[in-house]
Amino acid sequence: MLTDDELNYLRRFDTPTIANGLEQGELPKIHGQSRLEGVMSPKVRCILPELGIVNGYAATATVRASKPRDEKDPYTSTIDYWKYIDSIPKPTIMVIHDLDAPNPVGSWWGEVNANVHQALGCVGVVTDGGVRDLSEVRQLGFHFFAAEVLVSHAYVHVVDFGKPVSVGGLTIESGDLLQGDEHGVIRVPESAAKVIGQACYDVFKSERALIEFCQTPGVTLEKLIEFVSNG
Repeated sequence: MLTDDELNYLRRFDTPTIANGLEQGELPKIHGQSRLEGVMSPKVRCILPELGIVNGYAATATVRASKPRDEKDPYTSTIDYWKYIDSIPKPTIMVIHDLDAPNPVGSWWGEVNANVHQALGCVGVVTDGGVRDLSEVRQLGFHFFAAEVLVSHAYVHVVDFGKPVSVGGLTIESGDLLQGDEHGVIRVPESAAKVIGQACYDVFKSERALIEFCQTPGVTLEKLIEFVSNG
């Protein structure tokens, strides 16, 4: 688990920098994943990019909106669902698989549920379904990462919660550390969580030096080659 200060520090870096940081030094050996893993598909996009960078620990659930809950369906207690969310480390990010995806028809996420979940310590949602009430949720500061923006809630209801879900091509389990921004969503491997902040800062320093050199008046190809060679 990261401390609040460590989470705050990590939010100084955008998701591309985190992706770059996971490639640094011994980190690939530590977390054991390739550059093709750990990042959600662009089909799950940032709906409210003006809210900036968010991170937190995943709470998972599945929903369906295309038909009402059937009497034969397992009963899902709202109170038990809320208790589960409350048990997840804070800040919490909901990760919701919509069983109607890739063609969701109704949204679980709007002004009401954003307020309810924020009261339970959630800072946003990541879903392969849809979201709505954008103006109200924007003012609330609750982050939306979704595949669609929808009008209706249709027959939406929670089917299950607390189990691994696949969203945006990434399997997420309860407690996974996620970070999201205007670029999308990335999972930070537990084995790298305590060192990724320093790796991101190292990336920032190395990139900034090159960027500042390239912006210096009078740069030529020869000077650029010399700078890179001496770096």
